[in-house]
Amino acid sequence: MRSMMQLSNSSRLIPRLCVLVGSLFTIEPGVSSAMAGPSSNPSHTQDISGLAQNWDKKLPGASRFTVLSAFGDAAVRDEETGLVWERTLETIELPWADARTACVNKDVGGRKGWRLPSISELASLVDPSSLKAESTLPMGHPFANVQLDAYWSATTMTGNLSSAWLVLFDTGKVLSGFKTITFHVWCVRGGMNADQY
Repeated sequence: MRSMMQLSNSSRLIPRLCVLVGSLFTIEPGVSSAMAGPSSNPSHTQDISGLAQNWDKKLPGASRFTVLSAFGDAAVRDEETGLVWERTLETIELPWADARTACVNKDVGGRKGWRLPSISELASLVDPSSLKAESTLPMGHPFANVQLDAYWSATTMTGNLSSAWLVLFDTGKVLSGFKTITFHVWCVRGGMNADQY
């Protein structure tokens, strides 16, 4: 571990943000708010059958990850979470703001739309049963260049806006670090929970 690394192990809770979107607000069944336009889908449902998110399942490493040929084998879908991760990581280290920018500008497999993961998304890659092994990632994972070091999440610490949460892939621990320190970056693509940032 690096000598200048300033980490704090805080158990503060991350507050949930409540976002009210007028077009999704329903006053009573069948009556939309005044801000909503005419709906072509009166039941307000969306078919997401192809976007399974299985946070309630525990899949073995061999079947958990799928290398995506549509991305030129440069991205991996996590079948437990439904998230798409870059397969081969860059080994550079960046301060937190630069890490967020790097993900936003990233092109993996000919696709944009990447972002820094929330702390819960990033920590979901740690397999607690692998903590005594060489890597804390699940056995049989397809990722390359994963450093046994700290990786940024997009989640800022509650009560300390100068720090953000990170995951140590050598120990599996979740800690926080000052946003000005440089750590590794692992970008993700998929739905975003505003309450995780």
